[in-house]
Formats: sequence, C-alpha cells, structure tokens
Amino acid sequence: MELKEKITSTFESRFGGHGTIYASAGRINLIGEHTDYNGGFVFPGAIDKVIMAEIRANGTDTVRAYSIDIDDYAEFGLNEEDAPKASWARYIFGVCREIIKRGGKVQGFDTVFAGNVPLGAGLSSSAALESCFAFALNDMFNGNAIDKFELARIGQSTEHNYCGVNCGIMDQFASVFGKKDHLMRLDCRSMEFEYFPFKADGYTLVLLDSVVKHELADSPYNKRRASCERVAKRLGIETLRDADMEMLDSIKSDITAEDYFRAKFVIEEKERVLTVCDALVKGDFDTVGRCMYETHNGLSKDYEVSCEELDYLNDIAKECGVVGSRIMGGGFGGCTINLVKDELLPAFIATAKEKFNAKYGHEPKVYEVIISDGAHKVTE
Repeated sequence: MELKEKITSTFESRFGGHGTIYASAGRINLIGEHTDYNGGFVFPGAIDKVIMAEIRANGTDTVRAYSIDIDDYAEFGLNEEDAPKASWARYIFGVCREIIKRGGKVQGFDTVFAGNVPLGAGLSSSAALESCFAFALNDMFNGNAIDKFELARIGQSTEHNYCGVNCGIMDQFASVFGKKDHLMRLDCRSMEFEYFPFKADGYTLVLLDSVVKHELADSPYNKRRASCERVAKRLGIETLRDADMEMLDSIKSDITAEDYFRAKFVIEEKERVLTVCDALVKGDFDTVGRCMYETHNGLSKDYEVSCEELDYLNDIAKECGVVGSRIMGGGFGGCTINLVKDELLPAFIATAKEKFNAKYGHEPKVYEVIISDGAHKVTE
C-alpha cells in the first residue's frame, strides 16, 4: 500500500486528479539461465516485488512521465524521431513505439511510476517496467486486443530496438504471465508453457544481493550469445536447443575453447530444467537443490558470468547446508537465489552477512520472495 499511496499522491500533485493504476512483477528464475536465446527451456516465476504506475490519457500526442525512484521527468512524442534521451524514459517510449508498429493504438498520457524491485539485483526491473506499460496501454487504448504473448514480445523488442540489449523472452514472459504459487516452464522455441505448482512448504526462497555490479566494457551478454550462435552455425542447427554433448564434442577441434565451454553450459543447463520440473512434481527438493549448485558451477567455470563475490556466497550456502544455491540473472554481480529449509534460514542469513561483511566490507542485502501474479490492473 505504501508504494501505491506514494504514486497516487505524486500523480495528484503533478497532474491533478487520478488515473488507473497498473503493476507488473519482477521475476526469479529457479533454473535455466542463458537458455532462452538458445531455444531451450526456462523455469521462472513472478515475485511479490513490482513496478507500479498510475496512468491517464491526456488528450494530446505527448507522453508526460515522472519516475519517483529516479526523481526525473520526461516528455516525448510518439513518433520515432521523438525518442527521449533519458534511458529510463526510453523503456516507456519503446513500448509505445512497438505497440504502434504492430498496428496498435497509443495516445498521449500522463504517468507517475515507482517500484520495489531491487535495481541491479537480476530481478528484471526493466522487464517489469515494460510489461506494466504494455499491459496498461493495451487495456487503455486497445481494449485488450493484443494477446499476452505479444505483450511479452513488445517488451523484448523494446530492449532490442531502444535499449541495446539483445535479450531473450524469459523476463518479459514471466512478468506478463506470472501466477501466484506457480512457476512456469517455458519452451523458448515453441513458446508453449506449463504452470507448475510451487508451494515449497518448509522451504523459503531467499535472494542474497552481493550489491556489486561489474560493468565490462564490451557487452559480455552479447558476446556470450555470439559464442552460442557460432557453435550452432558450425553444427548446422538453428540453436543449441538441438545440440547434445556428443555433437559438441565432435566439433571440439574446430571451435575455440571459449565457444566450446559456453555451448557445454547451455546444453547441460537445458537438461537441468527438465530434471528440476520432474523433481518438483515429486516434491524432491534435494534434486532441485543439486541442479541449482550444478548450474552455479557451470555459470562460474564454463560460461564465466559469475564473480568472486557470488562464488563466495555460493560457498557459504554450501557450508550452511542450504539445499540449493546459484547465481541468478545475467551475471557479473547481483544475487544468488537460495532454496533454504526454514529451520536453517536465520543461521544462514546471519552467517552470510557476517562472513561477507568481514571479506568485502559490506553485508549482502537479503530479499525473501513469494511467487506472485504478473501484470495486472490494480485500480480503476
């Protein structure tokens, strides 16, 4: 409620009166990292951390937007040449443009937004922002005629065309399709998906945020994607979804060691997602946890998207008897996601804070997460 009240009072003071409030969620991904752009499977869920926006049509062709969190204001038109300079405003502009490009309707509107999705923690605050506005503009101007998959693609295309990130579909999909107490297995090639109940009684999902972000000069995300695409091309297949280790080993001498290990991780991770889905159906959390640790090791050693701080948090989780732990998100900083037995949770958090602080001079931030609904209308 605090977030909503902050938004409504700011909207009233800036624009007068009130609009409609929409929200969309950040996401966790239990398993299946860097597989989405390789045509594989992912296993995300929406969480109880959101981007929320109050929006009202203003009868013009201009968008007037205020970000509470950044304390910044932007105005822009709806034509391609009207792109705003502020990076946060480009997300909203991109969503408007992608809807228009698809034959949808967008008119000028006033908006105030804020969120409680931690920034830089790998929880996809940008996808939550895109999904919130895509859902809202579909509802306000298009009578909800755009289907949910297209809303997710609108967010993805916004990243590609206006924000410079060549991302897969998972983050936006999870933010749009999220369902309380359920994770979703998405086949990123066929776009078929299935909900899996996730009520882990006796366990808590907790994120430990290292509060570090290692920015690398050349986009490491795009470089890894290029590695995967080179290997797929050498194998004569569209994506690594259709590869297995035998195929990869058969071309090992023809590709660089770096490309080999990038592809190795993706092929193994594809199988882990399916293993975890089966294990959850049986309530076998030990297998879920083992796969999470295997994913972390692969992301650290083969895909090389971890960092010292995240590896240390993963080591602490092992020492504390945490069922499963791994880096989550694109990498180079951010969070580990941990599946912890409730009785071990207080000791694990206390130990992680103490040891991490002793080594790095600050404590990790701690976020317990609940699997929740995705994009929705909050109020009329």
